[in-house]
Amino acid sequence: MTEGIDDPEDVLGRYESLVDDVTAFREACARPLPAVVRVNEIEAAPDEVRAGLREEGIPFETADWHDGLLRLPEGDPGHSWAYAHGWVYGQEEVSAVPALVLDPEPGERVFDPCAAPGSKTTQLAALMEDTGLLVANDSNLGRLSALRSNAERCGVSNVLVTRSDARNFSLQPFDDEPFDRVLVDVPCSCEGTIRKNPDALADWTLDHVEGVSGVQKGILERAVEVTRPGGTVVYSTCTFAPEENEAVLDHALRNSECELVPFDLPLESRPGVTAWDGAEYDPAVERARRIYPHHNDTGGFFCAKLEVTA
Repeated sequence: MTEGIDDPEDVLGRYESLVDDVTAFREACARPLPAVVRVNEIEAAPDEVRAGLREEGIPFETADWHDGLLRLPEGDPGHSWAYAHGWVYGQEEVSAVPALVLDPEPGERVFDPCAAPGSKTTQLAALMEDTGLLVANDSNLGRLSALRSNAERCGVSNVLVTRSDARNFSLQPFDDEPFDRVLVDVPCSCEGTIRKNPDALADWTLDHVEGVSGVQKGILERAVEVTRPGGTVVYSTCTFAPEENEAVLDHALRNSECELVPFDLPLESRPGVTAWDGAEYDPAVERARRIYPHHNDTGGFFCAKLEVTA
């Protein structure tokens, strides 16, 4: 039997104490996830994309919380004219949250340490109006080819692609100049993606959750180190596990020069949890936000905003 779970095949049951409506949570997790595209505003405005989709006869609904996110009831947008020409990027709706929370400005220096295949990288570039410097890094060579391809399709020109273990990323090639903002969307156990990938939890183990948590701590710690004082770091995952969320933030607060800051979301969300499975976390982790599938008809997500203090 897997430690911490009464039924090894019921990973979601592990989190029933964290949700407000267990039945709604489980029902939402069992439903297929709506297909969504994000308008790539480097190439087109939302109104242009909507007009183009209508012309192609592709039905869509605009997300009520973001003008540039379009739900496609009939699914896959990959064969549309808009997709081929880089006007849209297929991206899970809730996945658009962390780049919006980071809120990079045109002309800034921004780092995306776990960038491939590029959904958040291309979103960051659009928010930066394709100016400044956007360093997109990944340790997986195969995934980097997808990152380059997606950046090219979306017309991104301010990106510099690197291959490195994010835990040891060096500023030396960048004249040792720190970044203004860093988006730390780390590899995780992907529990929150079960609606688009029903097999996501098939090989779930507590050992993997705890192991990847160690990697996440190292990536976040280095992200804080390469960000200027007063700069912003956003940490995000697509998992429900506190070991990969609040525990990682607690580690950063104790070992790095940073503080968690509150932020608003246009989606319904819940605060971070301060205790889990016998562990207690810094009360400040309540400033993080948990997004559950049944609240907004999305995948599951976790997001936190940190300010570097020294």
